[in-house]
Amino acid sequence: MLPCPPNPATSVPVEDRGLGSAVSDAIAQRYSESGAESYGITPQDFQQIVTAVVIRYAADASVAEQLELVATLRIGELILARACTEGNEHAWNVFLVRFRASLYEMAYRIAKDEATGRELADGLYAELYGIPNREGRRVSKLNYYMGRGSLEGWLRTVLTQQHINRCRSHAKDVSLDEQDEAGVSFAASFPAETAETDDRVSIAIAQTLADVTSEERFLLVSYYLDQRTLANIGHQIGMHESTVSRKMEKLTKELRRRSRKRLQDAGFNSRRCDELLQELDVRDLNVHVTENLRQERPVETF
Repeated sequence: MLPCPPNPATSVPVEDRGLGSAVSDAIAQRYSESGAESYGITPQDFQQIVTAVVIRYAADASVAEQLELVATLRIGELILARACTEGNEHAWNVFLVRFRASLYEMAYRIAKDEATGRELADGLYAELYGIPNREGRRVSKLNYYMGRGSLEGWLRTVLTQQHINRCRSHAKDVSLDEQDEAGVSFAASFPAETAETDDRVSIAIAQTLADVTSEERFLLVSYYLDQRTLANIGHQIGMHESTVSRKMEKLTKELRRRSRKRLQDAGFNSRRCDELLQELDVRDLNVHVTENLRQERPVETF
């Protein structure tokens, strides 16, 4: 479970924001389309919520890049998530109508078992609703959703990572450090079937997987396809499981970097590359993950 984050809507002090008037005006212009008013979120609170996202991801970016981020945010879903974290009853009703059925369906697909899928979905729903911290304040995992990709894609990524972590925990494994925004990592993309989408994305991911080294291939196949524990992998290659964990974390970040470069070469702008990688699920791509990773390559020395 992720450590309790500060509420993104209130964690950026006013004096530290430093956004220009053009960006602030652009944020204000999105208020009417966000549904914030129906959840009792004032224009001032709305400004604070969106400003926190811009500061988080584009504090040192140009004004043009900040404006692009503001314009491409899934503003309605971001505000819905924030209203849910504050316990707004209307927001929770909207969330349930829009996502409850798909949440269970995604969980069944990931777990490949109805009972396990329901348990997985129920566990995540509890964390989305909020778990009391030591001070008794309800802390929701929806605080991690930042509106840069679809909320449904984010939920699917979190469910996948939760399932992986649950499998590892049964083996008393040392889990990988969870990524910010609840497991937004290349790791969540590996298991599963495929479907058609933008061919440029499929080609970029397929090329990234095809070009991994023998060491990277061994780690990826062992961990994601064979579902071996880090301790077991470490025993085979003579490393401590914590060292393997760090290698896996470094590798997933490197795979994201390589994929991002290929997506840029394919014609996607930087912002769109980030969005695609944030919500990427190989099930939506025409990529034969198992075949790509299990192709034989000359063995290299670790």
